[in-house]
Amino acid sequence: MAMKNIPTVDLIPFLRQECEDERLKVVESITKACVEYGFFQIVNHGVPFDLTSEALKLAKAFFESPNEAKLKYCPLPNALVPAGYNKKPNPSYEFNEFLIMLPPGSHFNIFPPNPPQFREVMEELFSQFLKIGMVVESILSECLGLPPSVLKEFNDDRNWDFLIALFYLPATETERIGANSHKDVSCFTIVLQDEVEGLEVQKDGEWILIAPQPGALVVNIGDALQVLSNDKFKSPSHRVLRPNGRSRNSFAFFYSLSGDKWIEPLPQFTKEIAEKPKYRPFLYKEYLQIRKENKSKHVSRLEDEITISYYAIPEE
Repeated sequence: MAMKNIPTVDLIPFLRQECEDERLKVVESITKACVEYGFFQIVNHGVPFDLTSEALKLAKAFFESPNEAKLKYCPLPNALVPAGYNKKPNPSYEFNEFLIMLPPGSHFNIFPPNPPQFREVMEELFSQFLKIGMVVESILSECLGLPPSVLKEFNDDRNWDFLIALFYLPATETERIGANSHKDVSCFTIVLQDEVEGLEVQKDGEWILIAPQPGALVVNIGDALQVLSNDKFKSPSHRVLRPNGRSRNSFAFFYSLSGDKWIEPLPQFTKEIAEKPKYRPFLYKEYLQIRKENKSKHVSRLEDEITISYYAIPEE
């Protein structure tokens, strides 16, 4: 594993509407990070530290409760997204538990009554991540050289965003994998880590640790933005290794697309600059479905997993 540092960017210039020079430095830093790693960390993002600390504490308490208690909050059978408590099959090539939350108010959401306040805290965390997600979207739009409203107008349905609380048991002598190497299907993902290491990104064949920083959030590019930008920004492979001797928990917020959206490279990256599109048009929920079916086969290697390359147009 390489000892390199993923860039950390202070968002104060964007949240306080500071001078143009300071905002430009943020855009330059994030653009460089997206091109080199597909990952960056943000600080001074406006999500209250007290809220993130409480969310991590309550999630840990829930996941450490007895199995029979957690299994009462499994997803509804007809849910499009398995909102509620999920556990990877055993045996599995991954070892984690997670609780999925759709936007507050969704009738698919299932919350345990214990620990108390878990639902309220997760709903507030969802709202705060959505708020900063909109800021990140506007910054990424600038990073890509797009007019300010292009991404926002294309991606104006927030009903497909979702939040996951994740829990990883300590590593065993024979197994360390918490989440196998994968790429996210979202436009981008916002991750809250506890103080325990484990998240890594792959670059040039090396695994680079994304070391937790107090108060920081991690952002990574997803498949949807890779397609929209015609590969200007790419969705990176990343994984989670389970720590030795202690559990790890985190939250991941997926800033997504409407499943009913047809997706293809934006004209700003094709027609307007006389470049050929690298992906054929496809319905976003079709991609989600084939990924889900592929995952259900317990595919254990990234090369066997269906990725966004499924829609790639072969080079002539």
